[in-house]
Amino acid sequence: MADTLTITLATGEVVIRLRPDLAPNHVGRIVELANSGFYDGVPFHRVIPGFMAQGGCPDGRGTGGSSLPDLKQEFSAQPHVRGVCSMARTSNPDSANSQFFICFDDAGFLDRQYTVWGEVTEGMEHVDALPKGEPPRAPGRMIQVRSN
Repeated sequence: MADTLTITLATGEVVIRLRPDLAPNHVGRIVELANSGFYDGVPFHRVIPGFMAQGGCPDGRGTGGSSLPDLKQEFSAQPHVRGVCSMARTSNPDSANSQFFICFDDAGFLDRQYTVWGEVTEGMEHVDALPKGEPPRAPGRMIQVRSN
């Protein structure tokens, strides 16, 4: 399995260390979608300063996902701190599909309720630079996403 995921943004590359030890099924899904080109061109549709940047919805509104079935949760004790990558979901804990978020700051209230699948090791300044909003007027897009 791949060790890292690279998200290319307009401002540079974001390198994420994958955590299959915490969430093997979610890491597998992210890698599969990334390498198929699913995330290429998809915006970060919800970017909240001090909280997180969320993307992965193919229609860019936060309401969609891939055509693959939803995943069962893989919650862990890994804390939601700056740079942590976690899966977005509905109120159903087993509804994660393709949307994910990257934490800007401590978000401990999410711990053990969302599946952590990685952590940014390089390029967090590029995540910080994403246009803010819900949705942003001119959202930042993932130019390319691939596993390494």
